[in-house]
Amino acid sequence: MVILVEGLIAIVLFTMIVIPATIRNPLTALSDYPPQIVRRCVELGIVPEREKRFSAMDLIRKGVAVVVFIVLFALIIKKVNKANTFLEGFTISYIIWLIIAWYDALIVDCLWFCHSKKVRIPGTEDMKEYQDYGFHIRQSLIGSLIGLPACLAIGAIVSVI
Repeated sequence: MVILVEGLIAIVLFTMIVIPATIRNPLTALSDYPPQIVRRCVELGIVPEREKRFSAMDLIRKGVAVVVFIVLFALIIKKVNKANTFLEGFTISYIIWLIIAWYDALIVDCLWFCHSKKVRIPGTEDMKEYQDYGFHIRQSLIGSLIGLPACLAIGAIVSVI
């Protein structure tokens, strides 16, 4: 039950961070948009062409978020969940990670992003890729794998503190 409450809190925090920032300026989340939309933005001169999907700033932003996630969750899992072993820390953190990842894919991406006019970038409004559910599900599967090293680190921190 505690894990579900923690998952709900994480979902609320995730939503409070992602939704307002994306509505305020959809370009801040451009690295999370389908590649065809990114290409159109480049063609329209809205953003410069990149050789890589994520800019250095994207990687720094996401890297800082992961480090904060690791430390914060290790401390919470140790104190709130009374986890003491690597396996307890890893399992609890990965369950919460998956809750967030699938909430992001199914609710934020497939229900909100795919249908909200507020995330449309001018000049790309006509693109069918805004409703590419498969893209969001594939990204969530990748995100689920990316969570493994972070949760392994949480398990390691829990076991030593």
